[in-house]
Amino acid sequence: MNSFAFLKYLKVLLMPPASLAVGTLLGLALIALGWRRLGWAAILTAAVVTSIMCWPVVGDTLMGYVEDKARLAERTTPRCCFDAIVVLGGGIAPAVPPERDFPSLTESADRIWIAARLYKQGIAPRIIVSGGGFLSANNGPATTEAEAMRRFLVELGVPDSAIVSEGSSNNTIENIYNVQKMVGDHPVALVTSAYHMPRAMRIAAAAKLNVSAFPVNYNALRSTRPPWENWLPTIEGLGETIIGLQEIVGLWLDWRGGEIAR
Repeated sequence: MNSFAFLKYLKVLLMPPASLAVGTLLGLALIALGWRRLGWAAILTAAVVTSIMCWPVVGDTLMGYVEDKARLAERTTPRCCFDAIVVLGGGIAPAVPPERDFPSLTESADRIWIAARLYKQGIAPRIIVSGGGFLSANNGPATTEAEAMRRFLVELGVPDSAIVSEGSSNNTIENIYNVQKMVGDHPVALVTSAYHMPRAMRIAAAAKLNVSAFPVNYNALRSTRPPWENWLPTIEGLGETIIGLQEIVGLWLDWRGGEIAR
């Protein structure tokens, strides 16, 4: 198992709902071994943590922390005259033939739409789409994120000749590092989700990629929701909490970007 797959497994196991299952199984195993108090403590802890993470106010707090940093970066960087618009992977799921013959838009698809708008506004002469895929195939259906984004951008009216694909990366670090090798020290407009922007900017700085922030699809928008979606536990609240927590942990503790850049 490579490090990429290992980290993906670890991330899933440490977050709900997998963490609830792991805590419950661990607790049952401890009870079976005669450590009843410790076992019930493990089960109760897993249940309480999962319940707390389902509250939208928790997700808004965590998500708001990283999205406020994205707003600040957006306000303090240039807004024109770039060599390229760089769209990080995550806005579209590539085709997986024969199960799914066409790409599928995700909740982060605003990245691609905004990139098309920025191109039509003339802020850069080209768009670099970045993102690989496990099932990529030559001359076949769109099985990388980069190829899926390219096809969608063409549908949105961007000329195919203005789109450059970087389809070999598996994560944000590789996205940034591969783009830096393509553009050198030329300035680029970086388009990604607001919650993802602070970590992407830190990795870009480590890789010496000259970026300006163009964050999209903000999530911590409490005033736009009806009251029951703000003050009752929801699946959406859990999802927001998980994403916010992952980005904060990555921002504080994940220094792999600097290692790769060197």
